[in-house]
Amino acid sequence: QVQLVESGGGSVQAGWSLRLSCTASGFTFGSCAMSWVRQAPGKGLGWVSSISSDGTITYYAASVKGRFTISRDNAKNTLYLQMNSLKPEDTAVYYCATDRRPVVAVRTDFRYRGQGTQVTVSS
Repeated sequence: QVQLVESGGGSVQAGWSLRLSCTASGFTFGSCAMSWVRQAPGKGLGWVSSISSDGTITYYAASVKGRFTISRDNAKNTLYLQMNSLKPEDTAVYYCATDRRPVVAVRTDFRYRGQGTQVTVSS
């Protein structure tokens, strides 16, 4: 079955960096677009970034553009999110997600989502 396992979260100060990873299994990772979504305390899911199956096309939410970088290593079945210049408003549980389709989607209601990793940014 599809498994998405996120890691790399933690508690940092504003301005610091973190790199999230998502290890995928149970499907053909290299054929599928992938995304990151997040849920801040008391709020609904918010879309963060998406990447095409071959990694050549990327999209970012306006709130993270220029600070976050999405990438993937299809040989390792792993998705990444490099987060620089972190702000307190980036505090959230971060999830990797996919529909197991090659089409890049900008939304939050993906069919498959991992268990999430907590990112806490203090001022």
